[in-house]
Amino acid sequence: MSGRVLCRAEGVPEGAGRGFRFGSGRDLATVLVVRKAGALYAYDNACPHLGTPLDFLPDRFLDRDGTHLLCSTHGARFRIADGYCVEGPCLGKSLRPARIAVEAGEIVLIGSEEGDAGDPA
Repeated sequence: MSGRVLCRAEGVPEGAGRGFRFGSGRDLATVLVVRKAGALYAYDNACPHLGTPLDFLPDRFLDRDGTHLLCSTHGARFRIADGYCVEGPCLGKSLRPARIAVEAGEIVLIGSEEGDAGDPA
């Protein structure tokens, strides 16, 4: 497998998330990775409502309880395990999954695919 190394796996602690940006202009890509119950989940960092990044402050992706991903723009809440919106202006839509793997202790971005729930590592 090959892809873009995002960070060491321990760089995303339990109950937290990290955002990653690479490229520029039309090639700019933004991805978020969250760890919940030991599993890693990754999504494009773009709310399906308006395409805005979920985090207003760097790496702030979870609601106060740490149970949902939260869009800081309009308050949409998404299930961590599948990115499905359970509350807010994009109710019923989902975040676009990003495929990741853990290789030699590093989180590697393999790609983004419509309809793929991501690979919890």
